[in-house]
Amino acid sequence: MARTPKSGRADLDDENRLRYSVSLVTQGRHQFYTLTMPSDVLASTCVVTSRKEDPQAGFQRELDEKRASDIAEYIDNEFGTIPTSIVLSAQKAANLKVVGRGKTLEFTRAPGAFLILDGQHRVYGFSKAKTSLRVPVVVYNGLTRREETRLFIDINTKQRPVPAQLLLDIKKLADIESESEQILRDIFDCFDQESDSCLAGYMSPSESARNRITRVTFNQAIKPLLGSFTGRSAQEIYCILNAYFSAVSMEISKKTSRPIIAKPVVFRAFVAIFPPVAQRVSDRTGGVFTARNFQEIIEPIFSHLPMNKLEKPGNSWTSLRDYLNKRMASKLVI
Repeated sequence: MARTPKSGRADLDDENRLRYSVSLVTQGRHQFYTLTMPSDVLASTCVVTSRKEDPQAGFQRELDEKRASDIAEYIDNEFGTIPTSIVLSAQKAANLKVVGRGKTLEFTRAPGAFLILDGQHRVYGFSKAKTSLRVPVVVYNGLTRREETRLFIDINTKQRPVPAQLLLDIKKLADIESESEQILRDIFDCFDQESDSCLAGYMSPSESARNRITRVTFNQAIKPLLGSFTGRSAQEIYCILNAYFSAVSMEISKKTSRPIIAKPVVFRAFVAIFPPVAQRVSDRTGGVFTARNFQEIIEPIFSHLPMNKLEKPGNSWTSLRDYLNKRMASKLVI
């Protein structure tokens, strides 16, 4: 009689047959088994069918080598933990059997024993890692290709990833911010919280919102400027940028009361023209960055500016940036 050790695997005479303790779970119309497997067993038994490899029957995306390498790095060098389950569908090669009064799953350790429905990059990353670990696994049995494909669609459309802006918002708590992320967070928080902020009420720290500036949009726009502010604190950078946005907002308010500056495309375009505007202010005033000094530089941009360019800017902030730059250059007076 086979003996089941604490690992959940039983010792069998056939070294290619493996056993693991399982629990049977019923959800909706489907049943599946939950268990843990060693990462090397997953690597040697799981396959992915991609559209490129099999255009007719395949349904998954191609593997991303870098993403898998990042997972291996996380496991090996950061002692990482990935507790989410790999979802598999047993194939004929597994010769899957339920034994031990339904408490044990037995299968053949063979290539193609399982088709990955979710977690292909994790499995690939585990296979590239030097560290062996136990991995939570969900196993479906007896699925048709149609059912496998539908499950793949459900898993990848019903689950929603954590919003990028929320991840940026909580990185401080995890103590994993880079130096630039810390500075950007501090500047963002100033715009969100300071009483003199011209963008107060337009900032959205942890979620996406219409006509609001998220941390993702803010960071993408402001990060390229950080090199121009070398040696300045987040508070100093905020004061300069706040003066600039105040000037932009004052010019916009002459034409409309709508919060146009909070439109991501408009915000990014005006941030992108900040360097040449700031350079002209510096040349004229010796580096006195007040709202009035910024306004003198950008005022000509707004002269006879069709407001539909800002109210309906489209999806390309680079196109709007180029348009604003051309207007500024054409109205330059030396």
